[in-house]
Order: sequence, then structure tokens, then C-alpha cells
Amino acid sequence: MSIIIESANLSVMKKKVVIFIVFLCLHSGIYSQSSNTYEVYAIQFGQPWFAKASEAAVGAPDKDSIEGCNIFWLLKGREKIILVDAGFLINEYTNADHYWDSHNYTRPDSALIRMNIPASAVTDIIITHPHSDHIGGIGLFPKATIWMQQDDYNYFVGAAWQKNGRSDGFDKRDVQQIVSVNVEGRLHLVKGDSIEIMPGIRVFIGSKHTWESQYVLVNTSTDKVLIASDNIWYYYNLDHMLPITYTFDPSAYVQQMKRMKILQPNTSLIIPGHDAIIFSRFPEVAKGIVKIR
Repeated sequence: MSIIIESANLSVMKKKVVIFIVFLCLHSGIYSQSSNTYEVYAIQFGQPWFAKASEAAVGAPDKDSIEGCNIFWLLKGREKIILVDAGFLINEYTNADHYWDSHNYTRPDSALIRMNIPASAVTDIIITHPHSDHIGGIGLFPKATIWMQQDDYNYFVGAAWQKNGRSDGFDKRDVQQIVSVNVEGRLHLVKGDSIEIMPGIRVFIGSKHTWESQYVLVNTSTDKVLIASDNIWYYYNLDHMLPITYTFDPSAYVQQMKRMKILQPNTSLIIPGHDAIIFSRFPEVAKGIVKIR
């Protein structure tokens, strides 16, 4: 009889030990992030600038102003290190009349080091559109798979450079870069709207900032973050429902901002492509880097 009781007690103790271990794992963070959720960070890599709101939002009064900066985004998962856009290289973009110059510039791969992430660890880069300040840095991440909308790619490498094409904001060297990535077998072309390209990451089209620019909806452990990139330049555009000054279709641009508010009603989690407010709105985790979720 005593043997049976001792065996039963031992079984109960084992169950308690297992429960305790599971409890520790859950609360220590070992299993706190599933494979389809990500930590989302915004990374600033250049000097902010000030401009009239009318330069960024069609119909805005000249008295209103905005503060902008150059940004790319980090999605940190259990198994993947993903960038949304890749920044640019200052030694290739030295036009003194443009807003990116050498003042306070940090090369994107060097900015990532502040998060203890080497360039070789980046597994994927989602290119929202091929303007030079968003695609120019892809060469810094030679192991990454690049994700881009197929129609945007086709226009970028082809029709943009034909008569009556629109190549404003594009750089021929970036065309050569993305074609090389394609030849290497690292380019994944996406065709269409509301497509889950990786677990917990879905892309949308329709804003027509470039021919077929895309924005990104990301699962986090607590919420969804919508990275609009240049499909919204500033919160000013979103707050006033005003299109930017560079888009193929201003009406479609506004319609997609309305759609974004449906996808993520908490507008603070809709992240524009160039708004410096982001870096005062969210907690800083390293110089020039804030954690959105």
C-alpha cells in the first residue's frame, strides 16, 4: 500500500515539475515570440529636414510644416531578420541639391550594428518601391532574398526608361543592382494584392506611388503594425487625407490611406515613410532606432 502511495506522490511531483518548467519558459521569453510574429523597429540613418507641408501634400497651406528623415525598418523574428527597404549609399547619391547629404549619415548596415545585427544575418528585404533612397542599399546585404512587386520591377527595369516613361527618383545603378540580384536567384517577385509573402507578413498594393508600390502589414505579439513607407509620406498626409506630390494616381493614393485605416484603426501604428515624429512617438532602444512594437 505504501509503495502505491509513494508512486502516486512521485507522479504528482513530476507533473508539478513539468508545469513549473513550462511556466518558467513562458515567462522567461523562451516561447514568447511565435514564428509568425515579429518585433518591429524604425531605423533613422540621416539628418532630419524641415519643409513646407505643401511640398509633400497636395492642397496643404504653405503655413503648415513637416519634419522628415530617411528611414528603413527592421522586422526581428525567431527565425528571420527582415528589412523593409534598404536605404541608400551616400557615396552614390551626392547631389548637393537633394535632401540626402553626408551630414549625420549612417550607412544602413552600420546602423543595424547598433542592434548587434551584422549585414550577413539579414535574411530578407521587402522593397516597397524602387526609388533610390529605398532600394539603393540592397548591395550591402548579399545574402538576403529580395521581395518586390513584379509589375513595379518590370516598370523599373523597362518602361521607366523609355520615351514618356517616368524615371524620377530612380537611379540606373539600382537597376543594375536589382537585375544582378535576379540573375543570382535572390529576387522573389510578388504578383498582386493582399498576399502573405511570409508567415505573419502581408503586402498590399494600389497606392501607385511608383508603378506598383506596396505596403506591409506585420503581426507582432500584441498587435499589427502597418508599414506604409512612401505610400504615406507623413502623418500629415494621413491626418488630412491629402495625396503626396508624386504619385501616378492621387485618387488611388487617398483610397489606399482610407484602406490602411481599416486594416489598422490605430493610426499610430500606421508608419509613414519619412516622418521624423516616429522617433519621438516610440521608445528609443539605440541611437536613431525606436521599437514600434
